[in-house]
Amino acid sequence: MKYSIPAVIFAGGKSSRMGSDKALLPFDGYATLAEYQYRRLQKYFHQVYLSAKKQKFPFDAPLILDTYTVSSPLVGIVSLFETLDTEAVFILSVDAPFVDTTVIGKLMQLQHEHYDAVIAKTAKGLQPLCGIYRRTILPAAYTALQENNHRLGKLLHGVTSQTVHFEEEKLFSNLNCPDEYENAYKRTLQLVP
Repeated sequence: MKYSIPAVIFAGGKSSRMGSDKALLPFDGYATLAEYQYRRLQKYFHQVYLSAKKQKFPFDAPLILDTYTVSSPLVGIVSLFETLDTEAVFILSVDAPFVDTTVIGKLMQLQHEHYDAVIAKTAKGLQPLCGIYRRTILPAAYTALQENNHRLGKLLHGVTSQTVHFEEEKLFSNLNCPDEYENAYKRTLQLVP
């Protein structure tokens, strides 16, 4: 059974610490990390989109372009609700390839509750790019844009949000720099039988 709300993969970051666009790096047999995430989430969601500043992907996938000059996940959230006719959406960062069905399932259990957001959390803190966001968050998001405050932690603190705690930090490993990418790449090779 697939989830009815859409999933949006945030792949518009600057990748400054990586030195090249991490969304376009090869991963686990796919030409790009973005395609790996896209194909993976297609198994669980009826609709999957990519969110970015421009079309840069070497495969066909629906794209949500954000037209704001500044780049931030906050802008991505505003843009997706300005583009999609949906009340809720699951968001995942392109550089979090180990978030699994257990994580998604636990978050989705709360999707019908009256929260503006349902966000994964570990002992290290919030994982704001792994969660469910509802359209009701838009007023606060617009206010944050006007105040030029792009921190999602601040946005989530000011709305009705629910966190779901996870013990396993490795599930939320982000590929921000070359070392993290190399370690993750080796990890996927170990999964091959």
